[in-house]
Amino acid sequence: MRALQASPAAALAVLLAACAVGPDYKRPEVPVPAQFKELPGWMAAAPADAAPKGDWWTAFHDPLLDQLEPLVAVSNQTVRQDYANYQQALAEVRVAYAQLFPSLGVTGSATRSGSRGGASAAGAAAPSVINSGSLEGTASWTPDLWGAVRRQIEQNAATAQADQATLANATLSEQTLLATTVIELRIADADIDLQRKTVDTLRESLRVVQAQGNASITATPPSAVVEAQVGLETAQASLIGLGVARAQYAHAIAVLVGKNPEELDIPPGTELPTLPTLPAGLPSALLQRRPDIAAAERQMAAQNAAVGVAVAAYYPNITLSAADGFSQSPLDGLLKAANHVWSIGASGTETLFDFGERHAQVAAAQAGYEAAVANYRGTVLSAFQNVENDLSGLRILADQAQALDVAVRDATRGSQIALAEFKAGTVDYTTVASAEDAQFSDQQSALNVQQSRLLDAVSLIGDLGGGWSDSQLPDPRHLPVPSPTDIPPVAAVVEAVTPPPSDQPPAQAGGQ
Repeated sequence: MRALQASPAAALAVLLAACAVGPDYKRPEVPVPAQFKELPGWMAAAPADAAPKGDWWTAFHDPLLDQLEPLVAVSNQTVRQDYANYQQALAEVRVAYAQLFPSLGVTGSATRSGSRGGASAAGAAAPSVINSGSLEGTASWTPDLWGAVRRQIEQNAATAQADQATLANATLSEQTLLATTVIELRIADADIDLQRKTVDTLRESLRVVQAQGNASITATPPSAVVEAQVGLETAQASLIGLGVARAQYAHAIAVLVGKNPEELDIPPGTELPTLPTLPAGLPSALLQRRPDIAAAERQMAAQNAAVGVAVAAYYPNITLSAADGFSQSPLDGLLKAANHVWSIGASGTETLFDFGERHAQVAAAQAGYEAAVANYRGTVLSAFQNVENDLSGLRILADQAQALDVAVRDATRGSQIALAEFKAGTVDYTTVASAEDAQFSDQQSALNVQQSRLLDAVSLIGDLGGGWSDSQLPDPRHLPVPSPTDIPPVAAVVEAVTPPPSDQPPAQAGGQ
């Protein structure tokens, strides 16, 4: 027994020298363009350190965003759910690590038995009572000879990394959704302000028409008064209706930060967020800056490890066991050296015929890996598409905004001239109404374009990763890896292992 206990290092060396079956993971190549198609004519590529990082929403200079965005990471229920999933994945890694070690236990028993015995000299039966018991420490260990446990650890670690990236992606998605909703709320406030100004203008136009008719300076028909009155009433009704969307945006903002709608009061404001200047950087950097790409890549690595777990089922399982303790009957003196008992043993199991079950499990794992590869490549392609859409939107909308600025300026001047001509009696009110409609339409279009530009800026930040980097993923190499000194001597109860079976599985062994 001492000789066996003195050689754990030898047995462990044999264990660690065993290969882990299944394919070693290599990240598949994906085509990456040298630069974004929409980048020329928009802005020059900038170094990666100029990309949004951390509190990216501060670039919009909106106090409401600065106040609410930090709450998303701690109070948003979608983020909290993904955080719990990540914690569960980390626990699964620790569960897999525990399988590398022996299981230790203690068993004890005590028995009291007796019989009536034979007759005594007095003729009465003499009872016979015996107390017996045992106390043993037990250990069992299934060495990871073929790497099934190590592949399982690899799979669970990659899954944990994928869940961490999913958590980061959920946080970024909810943060960009909050920024989008705040922008829509600000645009709703600006739209309400524009509609109020429209109502004021139409009210003034109605006053002028009525004054013209009462003074009989010009032949103002009653239909002109009715037309001005209808225009004012329609604008007032539209102003009331704008409050519905504004209230819904405020309610959505409250839910995004984990509050009931009645808990958050957002006062109206007419100040729009600032449109930031965003360097897009190089397309190759997108693979490191998008958490959804990192999650897809880690899921691919997990599926690759699952192939190794399935291949390991072709090999036999070796289980080592040992027990050491005391057994005595009667119970008195149980812990004496004379009552010391011990045992060691080994057992092996190998499935000879399973009617294709293991082969099907390997095929299923390989198909799962191929699906993960397709998902990864599709995620990368979608990421490039999203960035290109954002860049083209920002570029085209900037030109449209410039054109609309000129149109709004000219339409405002045109409505002023038309009203002056109406007062002079040279045009009818229909000309004034048409000019004012053109002005209000151009102003509304300009506001809509400003909204689209702000939303595209938020979308671009999200599609560029929001300052996230795959370097933030937990490194599985930094997880606590068992060392030889962590394994009790009972793990080395044998100094040799059974060689692999003659029938080889369909996949070759991987790394050491």
